[in-house]
Amino acid sequence: MALSRSGGGRPPMRKKEPDHRINEFIRVPEVRLVGDNVEQGVYPTRKAIELADELGLDLVEISPNAVPPVCKITDYSKFIYEQKKKQKEIKANAKQTVIKEIRFGPNTSDHDFDFKLKHAIKFLENGEKVRAYVHFKGRAIVFKEQGEILLLRFAQALEDYGKVELLPKLEGKRMFLTLAPKTAKK
Repeated sequence: MALSRSGGGRPPMRKKEPDHRINEFIRVPEVRLVGDNVEQGVYPTRKAIELADELGLDLVEISPNAVPPVCKITDYSKFIYEQKKKQKEIKANAKQTVIKEIRFGPNTSDHDFDFKLKHAIKFLENGEKVRAYVHFKGRAIVFKEQGEILLLRFAQALEDYGKVELLPKLEGKRMFLTLAPKTAKK
């Protein structure tokens, strides 16, 4: 005998729990009340909920860990909207770190070195980090010292524009060097 489910194999959708406790879900004896058109102070929870009902708004628990918990009389949907707006603004203002990579071979010619050096200078002047690496193909790994000398020469040529964050370090078939700009982007 086979078991059958009604509505397919997916469990029923559940409503998402609200991020803040509101109105009757606030289960403490008293709260500190803040908000517009309200006298601030400590009130019994019942009285605070009644005040919110009179104004046609919600009692929202803002800081549950405070003693007593801080609640605000406001429209809950408007409160959530403003919270999301603040989070977006914080995210937008967070600085993104850009790392530009420059690849060398263990036997890079002087012309290629100078060409890549000019690019690195431009990146550092724009406030971006530069990760230079020497990629060793096949048996070229025997030229590790040559790769390290190349990266140190690169770092020395860029000392006016950036500071070394990470000295040459071999990881697998690549040797890395990381540089950060000396001055922040204007």
